[in-house]
Amino acid sequence: MAQDIFVIAEHLKGSLTEGTFEILGAARTLAGTTGGSVVGVVLGQGVEPLAGQMVAADRVLVANDAALADFTPEAYLAVLEPLIRQHQPRLTMLLNTSFGMDLAAALSERLSLPLVAYCKKLETENGAVVATSQIYGGKVNAECVLEGPGIVSVLTGSFPADAGRAGSAPAIETVPLPASLNGRKVQFKTLIEPEVGDVDITRSDIIVAVGRGIQSQDNIGTAEELAQALGGVVASSRPVTDAGWLPRSRQVGKSGMSVKPRLYLALGISGAPEHLEGMKDAGLIIAVNTDPNAPIFGVAHYGVVADLFDVTESLIEKL
Repeated sequence: MAQDIFVIAEHLKGSLTEGTFEILGAARTLAGTTGGSVVGVVLGQGVEPLAGQMVAADRVLVANDAALADFTPEAYLAVLEPLIRQHQPRLTMLLNTSFGMDLAAALSERLSLPLVAYCKKLETENGAVVATSQIYGGKVNAECVLEGPGIVSVLTGSFPADAGRAGSAPAIETVPLPASLNGRKVQFKTLIEPEVGDVDITRSDIIVAVGRGIQSQDNIGTAEELAQALGGVVASSRPVTDAGWLPRSRQVGKSGMSVKPRLYLALGISGAPEHLEGMKDAGLIIAVNTDPNAPIFGVAHYGVVADLFDVTESLIEKL
């Protein structure tokens, strides 16, 4: 078993995602304690320029083919599975996105390797990798000890991206492509962008977001009144849009929109990892929840343990 750390890059519309730089930086730090190299892996078509941007890696393996131009699990797994078997890295890192979760679970099963998902922290202890995972909707942290090779999918925002942008030009190697790549059964057709809807929440500086604690659609009006007084818009967590109380275009989180407002006021949102992923970069986060142990308080700059209706009514009166 090598001590190298593989970082599977994620890219969209010709650019590496911010999360890719985050896990690159984490891998660089981890490699300093394991004594291995950081090896970036980029799959796609015409992705050599992206490989050159992975400066925190010692070297980058590139799989370049038209069959990899757009992501399909079948095609990517056809390349990654034999690549990992051949190199046997100490750790394979992906992002805990729809892309990463799809690949991580399949690679874990095919390679018989342990997988730690929803990872937020990585350390080494007595030669083992200790990965901290958020479980039970982010309410509990579990420390998972990987004494041998393993796979982790990392929550975006868990590590600083700047460390992943520091370094010099890596060595770039082109990897051979498996014959099975040409016999794939799944073909990519088109990318469907989410509808912006009546309000583009990604452009708002102030967001009043409501969660399950809003209780019913009849109470959305209270949040709308507060948002209007603040000069902002109303958004929500997934349970609210699942219930049909607000359109999907207002949903914040992994399966919704990612937002970076100056102010994010979270009302009655517990803070599942999927939601936090979409709003963690807000300039100021204020959370209101009756549960003092709600995960949302872990990312909030200010937290209020109170009934959201009491807080909103008081704010509306003041404004």
